Amino acid sequence: MAMRKSLTTKGNNKLVITSVAFQDHITQSLLHPNFSLSDPLLTCKRKAPRNPQARQRVEGKSLQRPDGQEDREYVLDPAPPPLTLAQKMGLVASPAGRLTEDEWTQVKARSVQQGESAQPCAICREEFCLQPQVLLSCSHVFHRACLQAFERFSGRKCCPICRREQYETRVIYDAARLFRHRCATRIQACWRGYVTRKRYRNMRKTICPKDKRLRQKFFEAKLQELNDSFVRYCHTDTEAFLSDIDRSLSSSRRVFQQLERKHVPEPQENDWDRIQSQVIHRGVWDCPICLTALHSPSLRIEAGGSNQQQCRRTVLLSCSHLFHQLCLEAFEAFTADSRPTCPLCRSVYHKKLI
Repeated sequence: MAMRKSLTTKGNNKLVITSVAFQDHITQSLLHPNFSLSDPLLTCKRKAPRNPQARQRVEGKSLQRPDGQEDREYVLDPAPPPLTLAQKMGLVASPAGRLTEDEWTQVKARSVQQGESAQPCAICREEFCLQPQVLLSCSHVFHRACLQAFERFSGRKCCPICRREQYETRVIYDAARLFRHRCATRIQACWRGYVTRKRYRNMRKTICPKDKRLRQKFFEAKLQELNDSFVRYCHTDTEAFLSDIDRSLSSSRRVFQQLERKHVPEPQENDWDRIQSQVIHRGVWDCPICLTALHSPSLRIEAGGSNQQQCRRTVLLSCSHLFHQLCLEAFEAFTADSRPTCPLCRSVYHKKLI
């Protein structure tokens, strides 16, 4: 009888302990995660402040890495909660242990093999750039802010891609390193392109190309450069400089004309006969000034219809051109030069009345 009573008492005690263990597990995991009956001091976690600024300060402190290094990877999840009484008694399965450093290395290797950091974030579909990035224990990568927003919206901790629950998160910087590498590559490409284009322009200025059109443009540019340098180094005004050149040319032209007039000899009688033969051979019997027929008894040749017109004296020039005397005198009076030139060939002449 006493043995039966002791067995009943032990069974009741075991049932009570089991009930208390399940109640503690339910209270801690479902009803109030911050409260545990297995904690002898009944400690509670610190509540988050209601002030947004204070919450940002607390989050900022929690996000700081312990050693202050920039690219140091670290696990973001807090320390796991203590085991409940049911888990200690083996009534409920205990949570899996945290991943070791070797296991994180394997997870990261799978992520790199899949190219997770090189692809956009699966939640916001934007590039990672330099924004904080987290790696899940299922080898998927997301923006840290996107994952936190997803967890708040869904109300549970579940991977947005593979739906794995109770994952661990680790802060990594693979996407930031890739972004810096791409930026450095673009900067180097731009700089090398600039240096190459500058060197090519210098080569175009110094080396003559083989193409015909490019060679023509090359020499045109060289000539233009010489002209610009000549004008640039002139200390006087360009218009005044060109005016001086015009005056010098006109003065030189006048000197040469005077020398030419001084050295023109007067034709002799034989020269006049030769000049008359040239006139007869040419066969032109109209005055170039008035465009009417000429008449000369000495030449004994008359143009058609000259008998009906009043005869006007004809002048033979040393350049073998014939004019009416009155027409040539009018031309000489109109000319501003001291010694006029032939109206046709512009040469200095001697004249003879025929």
